[in-house]
Amino acid sequence: MSESAWGFYGRRTELEQLTEILCRDRWFFLKVAGRRRIGKTSLVQQALARAGRERFVYVQVPDSDPAGVISTVRDFFETFGVGDQAPHDLRSLATSIGALVRDGWIVALDEFQYFNRKVLFELTSHLQYEVDTLAAEGGQGRGGLIVLGSIHTEMSALLEDRSAPLFNRVTDQLDLPHLDIASVLEILRTHAEASPERLLFLWNLFEGVPKFYRDCHEQGALDADRTTLLRRMFFSSSSPLRTEADNWFLQELRGRYDLVLKYVARHPGCSNADLVAHARSVDPSGEKQVGGYIRVLRERYGMIERLQPVFARPTAKNGRFHVSDNFLRSWLAALATPAASVSFRPVDGLVAEADDRLARAEGHGLERLVGVLYQERSQKGLGDFALTERIQGYWDRQGTEIDLVALDGDAKVVRLASCKRNPQKLLADLPAFDGHVARFLEAKPHLAGWRVEKVALAPRLKRDLRARITELGYIPQDLADLTRGL
Repeated sequence: MSESAWGFYGRRTELEQLTEILCRDRWFFLKVAGRRRIGKTSLVQQALARAGRERFVYVQVPDSDPAGVISTVRDFFETFGVGDQAPHDLRSLATSIGALVRDGWIVALDEFQYFNRKVLFELTSHLQYEVDTLAAEGGQGRGGLIVLGSIHTEMSALLEDRSAPLFNRVTDQLDLPHLDIASVLEILRTHAEASPERLLFLWNLFEGVPKFYRDCHEQGALDADRTTLLRRMFFSSSSPLRTEADNWFLQELRGRYDLVLKYVARHPGCSNADLVAHARSVDPSGEKQVGGYIRVLRERYGMIERLQPVFARPTAKNGRFHVSDNFLRSWLAALATPAASVSFRPVDGLVAEADDRLARAEGHGLERLVGVLYQERSQKGLGDFALTERIQGYWDRQGTEIDLVALDGDAKVVRLASCKRNPQKLLADLPAFDGHVARFLEAKPHLAGWRVEKVALAPRLKRDLRARITELGYIPQDLADLTRGL
């Protein structure tokens, strides 16, 4: 099964949208944004093939000075057969792009966010002239410019900031999220075993980043056991993901936000007070910097998110912090230190340590996975529960803790779930969970008269355990139930 050729998975809506743009037969300026490895380049390749656009040039922009960028551009131009347009500086690069587009070429600039650097920003002014000229000419039968970027805030600064030369010039844009669970399941069913345990393990590690699944496939690890996959992907000299986190964001941060980022990754759901206490214990002078670190990591990089309990006011102070990307959270919480120690300790022990840490982190991952599955099933009209409000957990200062709150406002049904990675711990938790449910309902009188459904959820539930859960007044659910039909 794992030897099947790799295909193109998911992105059907985005592929249709991009193909339509390419088939318009008129000038366009398209922004494609999304985190590193999310599949931006693959999407463009697929759409170009579907649209029959054979004249295109792709450039992967380096994080370099102008001379380095121009040298790289000239190499790509030669590779794609447009050496006669070779630029010698940033101004002539913009001119070359304009000339190619007028001649019907599609020009794709990957990692466009690097032009937000001071030494490269000049290009955006020159591109403004070319883009405005192309728009004024009407652009019938012409080519187009595609800019791809992996840092959302820097792409926004280049294209959406009112003071930026290219503000309001984009004609189309695509923002690529993670692959949905249905697409991840399609990958697993094609190349591995789509068991609940494997889905949780891989989704908690890679979420919906297609390149990571492909890397595993190419290493012969996608259908391997946990320790074999971790060893091949992170702990050997040729492991493709050993430096992925550094190459993505951490190298750019240069350790400035480690105090906050690592703590949140290792303590998902921590509060502001938790972060301040941690900073005080490590460095008394660092306490004052916590707020600024959180703001930068949330607003500039999108690496941390602050979640409020369901029904809470936006200004409520009982929010909880999470690392927003599963791979980054798993790397910081479980993999970074063991992977950096391979020259000093036996690899078997390091892999076992990383696997144990990941298993503990999968409790939080299960809660997130279940929430996403509920949303996808509702969107597709699957199952017996139709969401009308965003799924989110609930907690309060009295110790009430509910992993999942799902609302069907039309049918007046509220579903409250306890999620446990270990099914035996799930059963033992239900008497205490009854108390959490009671306190929640007492605190939310507007739900009086709604039907309350209590759910006990684990990755896999055997028949006898389902029967015992049902006897306690709960609906038993596992990942096999929630992925059925996707």
